[in-house]
Amino acid sequence: MNSISKKIYFASDQHFGAPTPELSFPREQKFVAWLDEVKKDAEAIFLLGDLFDFWFEYKTVVPKGFVRVLGKLAEIRDSGIPIYFFVGNHDLWMNDYFEKELNIPVFHDNQEYTFHGKTFLIGHGDGKGPGDLGYKRMKKVFTNPFSKWLFRWLHPDLGVGLAQYLSVKNKLISGAEDVTFLGEDNEWLIQYAKRKLETKHYNYLVFGHRHLPMKYTVGENAEYVNLGDWITYFTYGVFDGETFEIKTFN
Repeated sequence: MNSISKKIYFASDQHFGAPTPELSFPREQKFVAWLDEVKKDAEAIFLLGDLFDFWFEYKTVVPKGFVRVLGKLAEIRDSGIPIYFFVGNHDLWMNDYFEKELNIPVFHDNQEYTFHGKTFLIGHGDGKGPGDLGYKRMKKVFTNPFSKWLFRWLHPDLGVGLAQYLSVKNKLISGAEDVTFLGEDNEWLIQYAKRKLETKHYNYLVFGHRHLPMKYTVGENAEYVNLGDWITYFTYGVFDGETFEIKTFN
């Protein structure tokens, strides 16, 4: 990755399938249009999780639908543009489908990168920072191999349907706390970013999960970035080799 003329793009929290596949379809079309636009000058594309509101890979089955976005990702990847996927809290049961079918590496935790002399820490952001204790406990249950083994024995019509119902019913894709900045002390990912900077410097700490687009200075020449979402804001991040911006796709 050494072409300054090209750009690195970041997007997160599309939650396709919520609240229903039919109602999320226009959002999927809009995201595919964005992919068509950024592929023109993309050096790489980072997807930071919750692309789907629910995703579970059985041994021989994946949830139906989403063919347009999957096809577009395959087309872009086949053209030689790298794509990197970070699982979120809604698609944390992703295994090797993206890697085998789309040649897209999948990461289950933060990764470090250096682009054009700038250092990045990149991840979805769920379960990071000092709070969210209830979710942290729940994630341990969800990611436990025995829990996944049990769920796999549910027929997909039952398992996927149940998971989609619970996701929408519990308003896990969004909430009132997502629409306003809570203040530095109450923004867990800001606290997490500051803690990470105590041991290593990064120019940009880029996450999703929060659904609220923001850039926040967390240290000398260090910014915490949240990418927002594709439910309310339709925002994305772009790094041109020198600066990082959050933009809205219209």
